[in-house]
Amino acid sequence: MDEKVLEKLKVLAESAKYDVSCASSGTVRRNTKGGIGNTVGGYGICHSFSEDGRCISLLKIMLTNYCIYDCAYCINRISNDIPRATFSVSELVELTIEFYRRNYIEGLFLSSGVVRNPDYTMERLVRVAHDLRVVHRFNGYIHLKSIPGASEELVRQAGLYADRLSVNLEIPTEENLKRLAPEKDHQSVYLPMRYIQQGVDENREDRRRFRRAPRFAPAGQSTQMIVGATAETDRDILNVSSSLYARSTMKRVYYSGYVAVNTYDKRLPMLKQPPLVRENRLYQADWLLRFYQFKVEELVDSQTPDLDLEIDPKLSWALRHPEFFPVNVNTADYEMLLRVPGIGVKSARIIVASRRFSRVGFYELKKMGVVMKKARFFITCHELPEHTIHELGPMGVRKLLLPASGRKKEDDRQLSFDFEP
Repeated sequence: MDEKVLEKLKVLAESAKYDVSCASSGTVRRNTKGGIGNTVGGYGICHSFSEDGRCISLLKIMLTNYCIYDCAYCINRISNDIPRATFSVSELVELTIEFYRRNYIEGLFLSSGVVRNPDYTMERLVRVAHDLRVVHRFNGYIHLKSIPGASEELVRQAGLYADRLSVNLEIPTEENLKRLAPEKDHQSVYLPMRYIQQGVDENREDRRRFRRAPRFAPAGQSTQMIVGATAETDRDILNVSSSLYARSTMKRVYYSGYVAVNTYDKRLPMLKQPPLVRENRLYQADWLLRFYQFKVEELVDSQTPDLDLEIDPKLSWALRHPEFFPVNVNTADYEMLLRVPGIGVKSARIIVASRRFSRVGFYELKKMGVVMKKARFFITCHELPEHTIHELGPMGVRKLLLPASGRKKEDDRQLSFDFEP
């Protein structure tokens, strides 16, 4: 590999690592002498997952980390004195093909800083995807970051070559976006999202009439919001996510815990470490919105606008609503089973299917994958003990299910609490 290209690869892979829209593992475990495997892919190689759960490797790279914008939260802002680099279209195409031929990667995740103007940058991204697909007949996965403010024509072209398109919302509210990134606004993000939506809808109609019509962004679109850089509550963030999921093409909203890369900027909070627990709770709540038929107001409301950091959102909801429990697993409908802590989508379906033939008990529930450590306080069946949430009380169940560190905090807050074990 050419030495200049290798240097560019190091710089641009480092600059791309803060974009979480390509679902990396989030752990750092390097290989050691005599061992095998490495969770941190070298030179921008990251791990993502296909729809069927298969782990795949992607080249996660930026076309350039030069940028005309001065966003307070971004490492690549124009005012930062950092190493800069730019790939030519041909360099990046050849690099991707060489990595693929060597079996380093199975696809490409490509983003970019904004140079000159959004259309100029977007046109270069589209050329990379076009050359991979048309010139080299590359059929691997391609995820392109659409540039906010790019024209409809370029977004439409990108959708013909990329499997997934994404536009980062970054800050949930317009007011705080303007404060930290004065050159940006939400309209420049929502317009490309709308173009992608329209392209997918039109393509769906074309494929009904013409079976061989080329597909448009078949993996849909995604976006990303930064968590903790501004004062939005979890309720604010989840309301934005819920409205985005109303678009049929929006597949994922990613939440990125704010990393203090520009500590000198007084507009930003001084955090010693990213709010990873909050980020995790938002992902759990997001899952409940997408697959468990929960509404935002059930998880967070005006009285409790933020998610509980000590317990997961589903358990938190159940403890606040003991009137819905205990649930009889042999008679409850599917929707109610989904609301039981410890019962997931797969196990709820198995329960509904199995009880048509025989009564479901403790042993069967464990074999179905139910997390009985949680579920036993919220369900009844003929083999379970009678100490449910009504006998123990919500605070009693909470104390039993908290991790050791969380239990100590509860004891400090409520020394006199007593219940029957």
